[in-house]
Amino acid sequence: MSIGIWQIIIVAIIVVLLFGRGKISELMGDVAKGITSFKKGLREAEELDAQPAPKLEQQAADVATPEVGGAQAESEKDKAATPSA
Repeated sequence: MSIGIWQIIIVAIIVVLLFGRGKISELMGDVAKGITSFKKGLREAEELDAQPAPKLEQQAADVATPEVGGAQAESEKDKAATPSA
């Protein structure tokens, strides 16, 4: 027993009667928006993967010598060098 063309037509007519043409077209529009959004997300992920990652050596050097720490150390040396009265 297989599904025939008449059975498919009857089911399609029942679906159109239950949901109406407007609701079905809205549903198809939402499905299309979802597919478009999914493809955009995949494209963005591929672009992020294609970009070269910053080198770990450069990041480690930036962390090891922060600008704020160097300025504080210099100001402490200046205070120690000035004679107090």
